[in-house]
Amino acid sequence: MKICIYGAGAVGGLVAGRLAQAGHEVSVVARGAQLTAIRQRGLRIVFENKETASKIKAESDPALLGPQDYVIVAVKAPGLPDVAAAIGPLLGPGTSIVTAMNGVPWWFFDRLSFGGGKLRLESLDPGGKLSTAMPTERIVGCVIHLAAATPEAGLIRHTMGQRLILGEPGGRNTARTGRLAEALRGAGFEAVESPFIEKDFWVKLLGNVSANPVSALTLATMDRLLADEQVKAYMVAIMRECIAIGRAVGVDADIEPEPRLDMARKLGAFKTSMLQDMEAGKRLEIDGLLAGTLEIARKAGVAAPFTESLAALARLRAQSSGQYP
Repeated sequence: MKICIYGAGAVGGLVAGRLAQAGHEVSVVARGAQLTAIRQRGLRIVFENKETASKIKAESDPALLGPQDYVIVAVKAPGLPDVAAAIGPLLGPGTSIVTAMNGVPWWFFDRLSFGGGKLRLESLDPGGKLSTAMPTERIVGCVIHLAAATPEAGLIRHTMGQRLILGEPGGRNTARTGRLAEALRGAGFEAVESPFIEKDFWVKLLGNVSANPVSALTLATMDRLLADEQVKAYMVAIMRECIAIGRAVGVDADIEPEPRLDMARKLGAFKTSMLQDMEAGKRLEIDGLLAGTLEIARKAGVAAPFTESLAALARLRAQSSGQYP
């Protein structure tokens, strides 16, 4: 298959390299040092102390790559407006767009009974520009359960996990989801198809909306967050609010905070993506994780004071260091 990964960071680069090694026609949209390194030395992946490299076509301008079978969008939420403005040349009549990112996706309400498909998350998609450029009928959602980092340009270090959960909005999976899952399994991932991808996004969100901002504020790894009983209790309170918000719009995570925290405990001394971005001076994913969640809470009439306080603290901290506009 012809597959373009839009955003060759840690997750996008890992997926691109694995799919290329499996024999697919893979390209990436990248920029800066990452683009230069991939062109010069290929895309390198280190896993279990073994390094592999793949020669992959890399461009900063999507128009040079042409229409694809799949476009896997693996940028963080602040980069989505740029993707929407430039993705057009990659889309043919049958192209699927795969959203592989943390947080609430902008299309979250489009196939839910709540709101009758008429609600839009203005905090994530102001004016509907994302929905126009990347319409829901093309979307395959992807929830990521693996960890990777980019210690240097062009190099992806895969540290743990192989699981990717795929599904189309509202559980209306078609052959496009099955073909992608098969390709990803052939590339070594544990790719599974979900009957209700919104639920899988929400389960992942429970951890992201609590641990990610708290880790960025405290500069603490996951094991330290969970070892502090007061910090853990604060995160549990946020998770309970998040569970209530999801249930109010028909998305029941069907998991309690402690089992969800057990999933995080397995990561050990793990740095969340927001902590990594904080340390690297990058813009933080506050809107995708917190603003979107709180907008859903307001539409559902659910009070979320702990989540609101965390959002305010994270936003002010990021503004102080120039990491949030």
